[in-house]
Amino acid sequence: MTTEPLRRRLAPAVALLLLAPWTAECVWGGFTLTGMPFVVLVLAPMYGGAALLIRETARRLGLGWPGIVLLAAAFGVVQAGLVDQSLFNPDYLDDTQFADTRSAAEATLVPGLGFSARQAVDYVGNHVALTVCAAIALVESYLGAGRRSRPWLGRPGLAVVALLWLGGSLLVFADDGGRKGFLASPGQLAFAAGVALALVATALRRRGGRTAVGTSAAPRPVWAAAAVLVAYVGAGLVPGWAGVGVALVLGAVTAVLLARWSRRTGWGPAHVLAAGSASVLAAAAFAYGVPTYSPSSPAADLAGDVAISVLVALLVGGAWWRVSGRAARDRRRAAGRADHPASPPA
Repeated sequence: MTTEPLRRRLAPAVALLLLAPWTAECVWGGFTLTGMPFVVLVLAPMYGGAALLIRETARRLGLGWPGIVLLAAAFGVVQAGLVDQSLFNPDYLDDTQFADTRSAAEATLVPGLGFSARQAVDYVGNHVALTVCAAIALVESYLGAGRRSRPWLGRPGLAVVALLWLGGSLLVFADDGGRKGFLASPGQLAFAAGVALALVATALRRRGGRTAVGTSAAPRPVWAAAAVLVAYVGAGLVPGWAGVGVALVLGAVTAVLLARWSRRTGWGPAHVLAAGSASVLAAAAFAYGVPTYSPSSPAADLAGDVAISVLVALLVGGAWWRVSGRAARDRRRAAGRADHPASPPA
């Protein structure tokens, strides 16, 4: 067995390390064009490190995409509940242009735990959809089948990434602009830790599991994208507790649909890319109507939004080109084997 050059093995890992913070904080319009490089570099250890650890763990243990989703949800709970503690801090957005969302958040406060169910769905859901799943799907779509499904890092690399994530998380926890001087109660911290551990345990229970392939054909990739798009857009349309219920139902239905479709014949990289890129495309479209965290000029806002659209078009378009090119080559090889079957043994 040949060993890939180190540069070739590290390239997708570095790409994911840098893409995850961009999809997490920039693709929906949170920062101007000039602020994006700083955000990506500062948050790469925390967001990128988490996405890379989740991806490597899932690929090493054979957890599949359901495992990735569960681990991503656990990361979302850790990030919002233990690291920056925005989930429990009612003043977290007061110094931003999202201060007016406080009343909507307080309409869904969970008694006894002091957090907004609306914000919990938004924070954790966005980490699942944008920070982890979209970033992994996009980077893996640029790779061949072998490199897509196997780990990129050895144990030393995993240890380095784990230290990066831990250091990046501690930096945000200690920074004035990260946790913002707030400290959740012991009960709140225990609740967040318990939920995160439960999600991790559920993900790890999938280790070594095998999925039977169904006899019916998988739908076209556009339906996978449509399912994610409906869930992503519909999750925020209804206010209050009813909206929380709608978001949870849409998320559950989408998860069930994708899980069932993925067991059917014909499900492949194009379906994964369609599902993974749908939320990024929607976020980039919404960026034109979303303010940045800090006030900026209309020209700076527009420049940032246009840059987001261009970058998303290049990222998703390039990934589709790679996936469709490989699919076309596979079809040609299959046709060639059918036209020239091997000669039977004498």
